[in-house]
Order: sequence, then structure tokens, then C-alpha cells
Amino acid sequence: MAQAVKVQSPTAQPVSQARKRKGSPWTGLWAVVAKEMADHLSSVRMQILEVLILLTAVGTVYAVMQGVRQTVGQDPFIFLRLFTTAREPLPAFIGFLSFLVPLIAISMSFDAVNGEFNRRTMSRVLAQPIYRDALLMGKFLAGFFTLALVLTAIWLLVMGMGILGLGLPPSGEEVARSLIFLVATIFYGGIWLALGMVFSVVFRQPATAALGALAVWLFFTIFWGMLTSLLARLISPVTYGTAQELLRQIQTEQALSRISPNTLYVEATLGILNPAIRSFGILLPTQLEGAIVGAPLPLAQSLMLIWPQLTGLIAATILLFALAYVLFQRQEIRA
Repeated sequence: MAQAVKVQSPTAQPVSQARKRKGSPWTGLWAVVAKEMADHLSSVRMQILEVLILLTAVGTVYAVMQGVRQTVGQDPFIFLRLFTTAREPLPAFIGFLSFLVPLIAISMSFDAVNGEFNRRTMSRVLAQPIYRDALLMGKFLAGFFTLALVLTAIWLLVMGMGILGLGLPPSGEEVARSLIFLVATIFYGGIWLALGMVFSVVFRQPATAALGALAVWLFFTIFWGMLTSLLARLISPVTYGTAQELLRQIQTEQALSRISPNTLYVEATLGILNPAIRSFGILLPTQLEGAIVGAPLPLAQSLMLIWPQLTGLIAATILLFALAYVLFQRQEIRA
């Protein structure tokens, strides 16, 4: 009797082997990151922005240092004043960053995706063993790492100038607070980086994407503060002029203003760089019970104070990138 021969269909292969041969969706991720980072660091527009932010950092810190040298022995957080003190005619260093960081982030992402379409290289790139997931994630990570590299270099420059100019090293708490400030600044830039990538996916023309991202930035920087007071009066009107109504309206206006990334960033940086800040907005008498007026908060309490703002910056970065990811996955790409 002939033995039955079991013939296995070529398509009936184990799932693990099929996935192994197909490859991970993140195949080629770090190749994209390395290539995009090299393009960012060698581009002319990035070099111009780096020189601009370098000059503003040196000029601001040098101007502030002339005034803080007299209080070296009196102020325990003298290094933090290099970031927050304004000296006419220059604003504070964090004011410069809140203006320049969005410009740097948008300049790195407004043509991240549509530039590939305009150069007709998108289909060629995806023809390689590189998936859409790896391509978009690699472009975002390259811009994020480049932004973090630039901001870290500026942070080291400010700290180094402070050590040379003041003649003493920073304390451990000052270094920790300034590092948290650096993290908040990086994720503040990450929001605008992801926003520029969203517009780069939606619009095929880089100029349109750049103008759209800049319009959103200008809206939150200039006009949103005006609209919050009007919206707060509509949502929480003051009818009888009681303290509860006034407090409710102020709290509503404060909540609406925190929709803006600029407000989140300013509150986070001031809360961590100025240890004397105990609350944002109205300071109630119950918050001052048992507290010495003007006494600095410990690092842990300052971190708890800015924790909602810091998590808001991180969450906004993730949500905007997720939006760009979904939109990019739904696009049709033809050769």
C-alpha cells in the first residue's frame, strides 16, 4: 500500500517565519534618522538659525551678567537668573527661546514629507526596505534630535559663560532645575516640529505648509491671549459682581489660555527657574498658610507645580505626531 504523502501548501507557512521574512515595520528607521540629521545640520537655513540663536544667547547672558555679579553672595540661585532676568533693551533669555524655538522647529519640518513628493523621491524611498512607519518616525526623530542637540549646546554655552563670568560653579539644585527647563524647551519645540509635519503631510506645496504652521504659531502667540478674555466673559459672566463669580471667570480665562503651547511653556519655565513661585494666577490665602513670604520652594514641590504644564507639552507633541502619522498612512503614493 502506498503511503500517503503530506504535501504542504507553500502559503501555509508559520506566521513567525512570514513576519521574519517580511521584516519589521521599523526597518530602516535609524538609516532615515542619520540621513535626515545630516541634512539638517548641514543645511544653510539651519546654520543661519543656529548663528542667530547663538548671538542672542551670548548677548542676553552677557547683558544680564553685568547686573547679577553684585548679588553673587546674596542670591542662592544666581545661575537661574541668567535665564529669567531681562535687561533693557534685551528681553529675558526664555523670551528669546519662546520666539526662536518655534521658528527652528517649523523650518525643519514644513517640507519633511511634501518635499519628497515634489522631488519625486517618495516612491523611490518606499521602494527600498523602508516602511512608511519608519520613514515618518525617522524624519520626526531626526528633527527632534537635531533640535535637542542645538538646545543642549546653547544650554551648555550659557552655563559655561556663567561659570566664567561669575567665578563659581552652579549648585546641584540649579543644574537640576536648568535641566528640567531644557527638557521643557525641547518638548516645546517638539510641538511645533510635529505641527509643521502635519502641515507637510496635508499640503503638497512647502510654502503653503510653512505659512500654515507660522499662522498657527502667530495665532497662539499674539491673538489667543486677546480671545481668552472674551471667551471667559461669555462662558463665565459676572452678573452680581461677587468674589465667586470673579474667581470663576479668572479660572476660566486661565484654563483657556493654557490651550496655547506658549502659555504652557512660559508657566513651566518660570515655575522651575523661579523657586519663589508658589502658584500660577491668583494666590489664595490658604496657599500661604505656614509659608515664609519669598522663601524658595524645594525642587520636588516646584516640579509638582509645573507637572501639568510639562505633561501638557509632552502630550501635545505626541498627539500632533499621531495626527501626522494617521494622515500620512492614508495618503496614496504612486510611482
